[in-house]
Amino acid sequence: MIRGGRSYVTSPPSFSNDAKKLLVCTGNTVSVFSAATGLQITSLEGHTAPVTTLIVVPASSPAQKILCYCWTASLDGTVRHWDFSGPELLKTIDAQLPIYSMVIPSLLSEPQVQIDKRRELSGKLVAYVSVEDTSVVKDGSKELRGHIRRFNLAKPRIPRGDTLKETAEPESIVISPSGEFFGIRHKCKIHIWDVPSSGGGSRHAVSRKMTLHHSKFINAFAFHPTERIIAAGDVTGRVLIWRGVGNRKLALGNQKKKVRAMVDLDNAGVRGEDDAESCTTWHWHSAEVNVLNFSSDGAYLYTGGREGVLVVWQLDTGKKKFLPRIGSPLLYFMWSPDPTLSSVVCADNQIHLLKMPSMEILRTISGIKPPPSLPRMYEGLASTVAFDRSSGIAALCTENYCVQLYNLLNDRGISEIQVCERNHQPGDEITVVVTAVALSLDGSVMSTTEVKLPEDGIGGLVSLKFWVSEPDSKTFTLSTIVYEPHRDAGVSAIAFHPTRSMAVSTSFGGDFKIWVCNSDKNQADKDFSWICHAVGSYKKKPMTAAAFSGDGTVLAVAAENVITLWNPDKNILLSVLGATLTPITKLCFAGTSEFLVAASHFPRPELSVWNASNLSLSWSYGLRIEAVTSAVDSSSFAVLALIPKSFKTDETKENIFRSRDGAILLFNGSDPKPVSIWTVMKAKGGSISFLEGDKSQLRLAYVNGSHEYVVFDPNSDESHERSAVDYDVLAGQEETGDAGYTSLYRQLPDYDKKRMDDAVSLATPFVSSERPWETIFSGSTLNFPPLQKLCAEFFESLMEKRTAVVE
Repeated sequence: MIRGGRSYVTSPPSFSNDAKKLLVCTGNTVSVFSAATGLQITSLEGHTAPVTTLIVVPASSPAQKILCYCWTASLDGTVRHWDFSGPELLKTIDAQLPIYSMVIPSLLSEPQVQIDKRRELSGKLVAYVSVEDTSVVKDGSKELRGHIRRFNLAKPRIPRGDTLKETAEPESIVISPSGEFFGIRHKCKIHIWDVPSSGGGSRHAVSRKMTLHHSKFINAFAFHPTERIIAAGDVTGRVLIWRGVGNRKLALGNQKKKVRAMVDLDNAGVRGEDDAESCTTWHWHSAEVNVLNFSSDGAYLYTGGREGVLVVWQLDTGKKKFLPRIGSPLLYFMWSPDPTLSSVVCADNQIHLLKMPSMEILRTISGIKPPPSLPRMYEGLASTVAFDRSSGIAALCTENYCVQLYNLLNDRGISEIQVCERNHQPGDEITVVVTAVALSLDGSVMSTTEVKLPEDGIGGLVSLKFWVSEPDSKTFTLSTIVYEPHRDAGVSAIAFHPTRSMAVSTSFGGDFKIWVCNSDKNQADKDFSWICHAVGSYKKKPMTAAAFSGDGTVLAVAAENVITLWNPDKNILLSVLGATLTPITKLCFAGTSEFLVAASHFPRPELSVWNASNLSLSWSYGLRIEAVTSAVDSSSFAVLALIPKSFKTDETKENIFRSRDGAILLFNGSDPKPVSIWTVMKAKGGSISFLEGDKSQLRLAYVNGSHEYVVFDPNSDESHERSAVDYDVLAGQEETGDAGYTSLYRQLPDYDKKRMDDAVSLATPFVSSERPWETIFSGSTLNFPPLQKLCAEFFESLMEKRTAVVE
């Protein structure tokens, strides 16, 4: 089983002491990357919930730079001590509460040897943590559930600890580089505490507190490495610099006397009785400031925010320079022990390693980028994930109108294709929507559709694009662009032929078009393009989905709530399958078998399986389906279904599905009983596909709505043990009530012999009689004779032969 797609940007990363490794919080684990190559080396596994804090124990001398120790804290309520060179878990401490942030001041203020021998052994290794009081949450009260507490890490089980501050939500703790001060931001305030000289290990040690005020919400702040200076960024893009912070309230005895005379002075820019000498405001950013960090010598301040520009301010003069257009909002900026190397973390799940002071991007560690924000009218209609089954590569639509190619088997980004240009600006409204991406079966061709939204009801443009793979550069180049492929109607679906350079696009405007590549006609022509081969429609109904059969001889197109079968080469209508209850949104042939899977959404969701050989409905369930996939060489297929909302209000069903919102069901085309069921999270907007690069092993890939994924063998015991809900459990629930299998798939009809006999009589083949027009419409509609025969017999009824002889 392969898991990947985790976020790299939930918490700040940290460099090892030799600056050769970068440690990144990735979900429940910590991934260790090589700073030289950007490849993952190892991971720290053990936490059972997301890791929120990562602290590398600093080296006090050059000889200790080879030491690889770190502390982690997690929402699972534990603090863990690691040797990440192994990796090896050294110690686990139970905090009993979810930890959102943690700092350990003594790691910064004392050499490592002294910490190990004097602090931890004497029981004085103290951490300040931001926890969530879960007892308040369970009671459902509106009390403050975010607590800043002091814990002693020398004990295996941490007691309640001293509470320094309570807030409505858990806040992130920021510590000064010297380890003397720490603080939190809370709305328009910054609360700062000093660390007692004893390190806080004594039960009677008291942390003094002061507060700085501002008129706007504060997003981030940072301490100067050597002076009493604090920088903060607010939601409007302003940067504030407080100097002489805490000279009255947080000063030592002799320092306090020297500054006592300054109380009555007019401190420029300082609000009320805030303990600061002055406050300066700089304003360049056009949106909220998320990143603040001082250089190691304190001469420069680095800031960044939503506009994706890293700004370097000279602290004394306010002069600035820029690293422009990184391409995504900035979240963190971290220095390494090597002053020539730093990292900047972006909201699009990328970490850029920078060469300092030139700020040149050396390399990028890229995870799966998050899905794009879609207008409500396109939610549930866009197909934003496609799979190359042979290589295990997924094409995912992302922000900034891009398609990212990501290797699911190696958990690595490959390349990024800019579908259409966008000038990234903070507050940009969505003007273009990439509504679909599709890959050919061999991964050599990609197709995308985009919609330029009209402005004030004027304009708007639909584009269909075909891209050709470039194996050397591992990307795609644009081959053909078709503007308004279906006049002024939107494209509802794209599907590729399994063996040929042919594709079909369907339209809400009531037609479908078959596209072919002219390279099929002239293989020597390298400058080929895609052209329209045929156009089809059915009763002017919206065409909502399409799929080719396994051998490519049949094209199925959904005309709203009926399925039409076509010969794709001759564009001839072969047959029409009976109507579903609601419009069909997805079609898929079950491999090389005769079964065709159809899925409908609103207002009444349905999963139906049709037998294309006898044009009959095999079985159906009342399920809302997000995605359908089938194996190439068998009749197996899988669907991603959303669990009905009624399950969330039923305690028995909730326990069965463990608070998960979706399920993957594996079927054999002819059998309505699922072969396997796996419950999943974030199923809305998710996708599934079989991966068949290795013919000896069939794997199933699931990408959820947040672009996290898992690849597993659907036939292995491992996948069942970890994520499957056993069918017997569901069947057992069915016996005690309407939970489980019955409520999910509806009650199967009881066997009724008389009903079956009637059905058999209705299915009796049509037999001509002497007066065929009298019985021509008797029986099932599936047994109507061909159109030519109907016409002949109809005209024959108008010219009935006389039986009497005229003399």
